[in-house]
This record gives sequence, structure tokens and C-alpha cells, in this order.
Amino acid sequence: MTISVGVVGTGWVGSSVAISTLHGGFASELLLADVRHDLAEGEAMDLAHGAAFYTTASVRAVPIDEMLHTDALVVAAGRGGKPNESRLDLLRDNAKILRELGEKLRGYRGLVVVVTNPVDVLTYVVAESSGLPCERVIGTGTMLDTARLRQVLGHELRVDPHSVHAQVVGEHGDSEVVLWSSAHVGGTPLREWPGWSREREQPIATEVRTAAYEIIKRKGATNHAIGLTTAALLRSALRGERRVLTVSRVQSGVLGLRDVALSLPTVVDAGGAVDVIPVKLDDAERHGLDRSADVLRQAIASLRE
Repeated sequence: MTISVGVVGTGWVGSSVAISTLHGGFASELLLADVRHDLAEGEAMDLAHGAAFYTTASVRAVPIDEMLHTDALVVAAGRGGKPNESRLDLLRDNAKILRELGEKLRGYRGLVVVVTNPVDVLTYVVAESSGLPCERVIGTGTMLDTARLRQVLGHELRVDPHSVHAQVVGEHGDSEVVLWSSAHVGGTPLREWPGWSREREQPIATEVRTAAYEIIKRKGATNHAIGLTTAALLRSALRGERRVLTVSRVQSGVLGLRDVALSLPTVVDAGGAVDVIPVKLDDAERHGLDRSADVLRQAIASLRE
């Protein structure tokens, strides 16, 4: 089976997505595009020189127009965040770039995976401007936040993160919501885990929410973990694995949410983010999710002013 993946934007994030995709071994063709064509070409050359160390794949730099046959297109174009800048502060700069890209994708038959921040609002922008079905425009959303949460909890509890089942939903950003009430460790509810105290929850939620800011403060960008996250999403979707992932998409009624893109546990397969799961929430989590949706709706509305 031939699988072709395109990556638009070959900066820190796009290049990490590219190498993680090659290491994932599921793509037979990887195409790179950037407004700085020389940069995309250099990345393609560099990656191609490592061909002896990953599953056989063709790597080339091409214009976006030559990516329209791909099975999936990753959008990593736009500028990154600055120290002390929220993801929503990036909105106007990156919305213009992604709206123009979305218009080029009208009629595209593959999956579009949006990585550029603020990812939820931009997922909405791409879905709206491309006219593609909502399930085929997927934001990486809180997949990375969920991975960070599991890593932190694994460290706290001294267990492997793979044994931690806990999720972050809502905005990939300051209003995100940790679903403490449904968190489990090895089948045991987290809140019944020996020695666990609810007083530990807020500091951990804050650590997860501010993780990107701490990394940006030190190295200027986050790229490796989101590259791995995006490659995992691509692999699951393009192989039709039907994994449940906390991805962002324009919602169409689950939990009463409509006309906003945010993350909820969702079944992902070759058709995209196809089945959103109406996860059980306690009162505080429901309030937090509604607030997160309001924050994102206001950001979307600001683009129309």
C-alpha cells in the first residue's frame, strides 16, 4: 500500500513532523513545502541522506500544488509562539496564512492535519475555508497535553506512562480541562490510588498547561514532542487503526457543542476524526469545557471583526 504525506511548513515543527513520520515507517512518499523553497529543499535533501536508517520512502520538496494527491497533508506553516505570548496571541498572523491555504485545498480528497497554533481556531479556519467535511480536518489538539499529563502522572506515581489513562480536553491552551474524574492507572481510578490526594491535581494541571511556555522560554520553540504526536496521529489514521485520540475538530452536537473546534476523545480512522465520544464529565469538568468552548468561540468571532 502506497501512502503519501505532505508537510506544509518546514520550520522547527514541520521538520520534526517530517523525521518522526519517516521513523514511523508508514509513509512511502514524504513531500515538503515552504514559502522558503530553499529551506524545504534543504530539509528534503538532509532527510533523504538518512534513507539507510528508515523504511524506504521518497522525500522531495515540491510546491503545494503538487501535494494535492497526498493521503494526508500536515499544516505546520506560520510563525511560532514567543515567550509570554499565549497561543491565541498568534491568531491573526496565522489565520491569514491558513485561510489562504485552506482555499487551495478545496476538493482535496485526503486528511488535513493542522498543527499550527492556535490549533483549535485554525482547525476551524481551515475547515471553513476549504469546505472539506469536518471529520477530515483534524487538529492535533490536546493529544500532546494528554501525553504530557500521562508523563507527569507516571513520574509522580512511579509507573510507566503507558499504564496511565487520563485525558485533557477542550482548548489546546490556557482553558484546557483535565478529566480527573475518569483518570485511571492500571484499571484503578486515580482518585482511589494509594496515597493520591486531590490537592495534587491543580499543580499538575498547571504544569501540563504551562509546559510549552517553559520550553519556549529555554529553547525558543517546542518541536520534538509535537512531531512525535503528529506522526502518531497520521499513523493511526492512515492505517485505519480506529484509536481513540484527543484530537480537535469542528464539533457538530456531541455534549451540545457546535460551531467550534476543540478536543474530545474521538475515534480516528482513514476517514478522519469520525466518532466523537460523549465522555462522562463531573460538574466542574463540564463547566470548564463550556468555558473553554466560549473562549474559542470568542477567538473565532474576533476574526470577523
